Amino acid sequence: MTTAVPITKRIFSGAQPTGQLHLGNYLGAVRSWVIAQAEYESYFCVVDLHALTMPQKPQELREAIRRTAALYLACGIDPKVSTIFIQSHVPAHTELTWLFNCIAPMNWLERMIQYKEKAIKLGEDVNIALFDYPVLQAADILLYQPHLVPVGEDQRQHLELTRDIARRFNDKFGNTLRIPEILIRQEGARVMSLQDGTSKMSKSDPSDLSRINLLDTPEAIRKKISKAKSDQILGLRFDANRPECYNLLNIYAILSGESRETIEAEFGEAGFGKFKPRLSEVIVEYLKPFQSRYAEVVGETGYLDTVLRDGSERASYVANQTLKEVREQMGLIPPISFSLEEGSVR
Repeated sequence: MTTAVPITKRIFSGAQPTGQLHLGNYLGAVRSWVIAQAEYESYFCVVDLHALTMPQKPQELREAIRRTAALYLACGIDPKVSTIFIQSHVPAHTELTWLFNCIAPMNWLERMIQYKEKAIKLGEDVNIALFDYPVLQAADILLYQPHLVPVGEDQRQHLELTRDIARRFNDKFGNTLRIPEILIRQEGARVMSLQDGTSKMSKSDPSDLSRINLLDTPEAIRKKISKAKSDQILGLRFDANRPECYNLLNIYAILSGESRETIEAEFGEAGFGKFKPRLSEVIVEYLKPFQSRYAEVVGETGYLDTVLRDGSERASYVANQTLKEVREQMGLIPPISFSLEEGSVR
């Protein structure tokens, strides 16, 4: 009697390279990726094509792409067990997007809340890519036929669209695409803006004082925490009616590992003048290992390029298999190669 070999489930996720990865990104997403790679076959992408939906300075974007990939490694994603790659290095992403554009109804995209919000801000400068962003995201995911896609609650609508596109394709052309499950991350590690306790810490916030970047210097961290919004109430409590106080205490609890009861016992009668310096030092110490590893990654000549080359090769192998099936199902013929040496079509 043979024992069945368990099938390893696959996950896919990614982050835009614009801005810097911050503490909220790590605690809310990347940390869960690091944990998941021990259990799942994992594909982690730097989604550089998505960044182009907004105006970018080319040199800054190139630097940001490499920095984001290096931070993946610094945070603990292991290229020996996970595939780390850059989206634009796998052409199948853009080709599958076009094929999905040919079956996705426009009114599905018109319902996307994030598009509506950004379109209002951009006015006449809104581009087609911003409108089509969710279809590219669907292609990103479905190329790798993942079982699970870990996302925050704010991405649920886009993931539902991905599932709808997969269903529509399967209904029209046959069961080719796996419909992934949405894995909503637990919000226990949710980190809010240092300037607004009711808004998530965000790379897109125009104020750098609103976030702690993973590569911030100790001096920058102390400055940001000292300027973090607080209130005038004496005594610190995990009180949802005091969002800024709650956020700072929550960051302290997550990074220190201390219980809420212990923290309130220590700071329950204190003010922010005593608490903020302590919080600053907890953050500085927490980020030291990431920053040290980052320096090693970028300091080793050729290492990051090797990781990204190997990752794009592994990702391309999987992605091209899916693309080949989709092309065939939709009626396209395989590419015909031409040999210059033989002077003939093959």
